[in-house]
Amino acid sequence: MNALLPAFAGVLLVAVLLSSLAHRTILSTAALFLVAGFVLGDGVLGVVSITAGDEVVGTLAELALFAVLFTDGMRVGWADLRSAWRLPGRALGWGLPLTLVITALIAHYLIGLGWIESLLIGAVLAPTDPVFAAALVGNEKVPPRLRQLLNVESGVNDGLALPFVMVFLALAAGSRNLHLGELGLELALGLLIGVAVPWLAIKLEQTRWFSASTAYEPLNALAIGLLVLALGKATHGNLFLAAFAAGITVATFGQRQREAFEHFGELIAELFKLAALLVFGALITPALLGAVGWTGWLFAVLALVAARPIAIWISFLGSGLSVREQAAVAWFGPKGFASVVYGLIVLSSGIAAAGQEFQLIAVTIVASILLHSSTDIVVARWFDDERDVPAWYGAARRLRGRVRQEPSP
Repeated sequence: MNALLPAFAGVLLVAVLLSSLAHRTILSTAALFLVAGFVLGDGVLGVVSITAGDEVVGTLAELALFAVLFTDGMRVGWADLRSAWRLPGRALGWGLPLTLVITALIAHYLIGLGWIESLLIGAVLAPTDPVFAAALVGNEKVPPRLRQLLNVESGVNDGLALPFVMVFLALAAGSRNLHLGELGLELALGLLIGVAVPWLAIKLEQTRWFSASTAYEPLNALAIGLLVLALGKATHGNLFLAAFAAGITVATFGQRQREAFEHFGELIAELFKLAALLVFGALITPALLGAVGWTGWLFAVLALVAARPIAIWISFLGSGLSVREQAAVAWFGPKGFASVVYGLIVLSSGIAAAGQEFQLIAVTIVASILLHSSTDIVVARWFDDERDVPAWYGAARRLRGRVRQEPSP
């Protein structure tokens, strides 16, 4: 455990030194931390020794997810959602629950998990992560509506999947004595804290008695986030729903605070994300990867190449997206940070199927990180220019156009 901090610092330095190269190639910073954790963990070198029961696992997962949901929410204020809701609405309103259900069906019928456990793993693997589609989202030659769709979807679906994860985890844990009223109160408290605290803080600063200096402006949103975290813990409100709601509230009512915090907040969230990936990698061992068997690996493949593509195909029927755009959206449903943290939460939850669920979640995320982070540049090049388009693409449509133009004899 004492080796965790120096290991993280060393890998972080390597990641910083290679970051420019990572932006131009298939090298992924997230994959680097995952692989480093795996190599340094008990399964290989044994430098970083971590078990599921260690306090650092649950604490880091909690803080990392809080930070990421807070910054995710800050990217999507209500004005942003209203102005760009048509296509993301399909992905979130239809694609997310369909992906959850299809993944659960695969887990139930292929692996033999119970329905609650299958729905839990479906909820954990439903969110997507834009980090592994960075070359696609950041390429200006990719249609703007496609980039906006992937950005908004990945920014919101972590928070939307959260209540499903919490409910199915509570059901898997007990039980029959589950008090849904208590769970509802926890979610309601989280939502109330997440809306009320930032709204009051922003309104206070907008009065004539208070004003943040330029140097301290980035700390305004940080203070709001810390206060939301503290109150959530004190009242037992749901921290993650509070974080997401707080981010959206800041984005909606405090544009200046949002802009001041944006870069600073993303760096904080990135540090937590990379630390969680390192710990996640350290928990994955060769024995774990072998223990899942061929059915576990088949589940991972089907979760990536069947669950989301089918869900997206159904969700975008009649949407007006081209076949190429639909294919890009269907493939880029990478399982990333939210699934990592939800997986850590499941592992430390103590439910009967925690070990098996974590194994399946782990191999799916590993496969996703390796596949999606190495294909984002390739798929982005589909949209670069016409010479990158195969000669046969659109040939039938061009032929029909020429036939219509020819005069009849």
